[in-house]
Amino acid sequence: MSDYLKKINIVLVDTQDAANIGSVCRAMKTMGINNLIMVTSNKYDENRIKTLALHAFDIWENRKTFNNLEDALKHSDLAIATSRRHGKFRKTRFYTPKEMTEMLKQNSNGSCSIVFGCESSGLTDKQLDLCQCLVSIPTSENFPSLNLSQAVQIICYELYQTMKNYPDYDKSVDIDRASNAAANCTKYLSEFNYFKLDLEKNFTFRFIRDLIGRAGLTEGEVKRLEKIFFKTSKIIQHKYNNIPD
Repeated sequence: MSDYLKKINIVLVDTQDAANIGSVCRAMKTMGINNLIMVTSNKYDENRIKTLALHAFDIWENRKTFNNLEDALKHSDLAIATSRRHGKFRKTRFYTPKEMTEMLKQNSNGSCSIVFGCESSGLTDKQLDLCQCLVSIPTSENFPSLNLSQAVQIICYELYQTMKNYPDYDKSVDIDRASNAAANCTKYLSEFNYFKLDLEKNFTFRFIRDLIGRAGLTEGEVKRLEKIFFKTSKIIQHKYNNIPD
């Protein structure tokens, strides 16, 4: 399982039916997501939860509970609201589940909480305003409403499919490594007199360093980039050295 899935929290706000909680636990565990946060003052029939959760009942047992959503999200780096309702005061844009996971893949260093409202009315505008993003699952206009556990299952599936192939060794390189790689690349360019001015060399160094950082390149990708510059330098030097006078 990708370590990033350990940073995902599924947050249920004022859930009404204990059976839905059990089904949510099962949906989460099948996709390798174990962190459940409850925002509620309700009491639930644990036998009903256990019946639907089956072997995922430990998700419920290890849950964290808060009285309000603001406290529940305090330690999250990113909070994503889920809603099928769009409106003037409900975010300027929304993501599909696939778009959401692609966005998270590019920003996978921090923790993320995905927030689901109660079955009857969803999230309020105030609750949604506590989140930075909105995700909406495309459904038929003839019957657009999904069951809570179905919605959680779809989101968790997309997260699992996207994140399962991003283990620790695929993390982006840090700024020191990016600077080292940029220095190597500019050195290889210098070997065949690519630069006419030191100013141009400094600019190219910063350009390559910043490009590596913005692209979020992994160690393997950085090594491949360095190899391209290295081989290019050697090929050009070899050709120049073998040109007849």
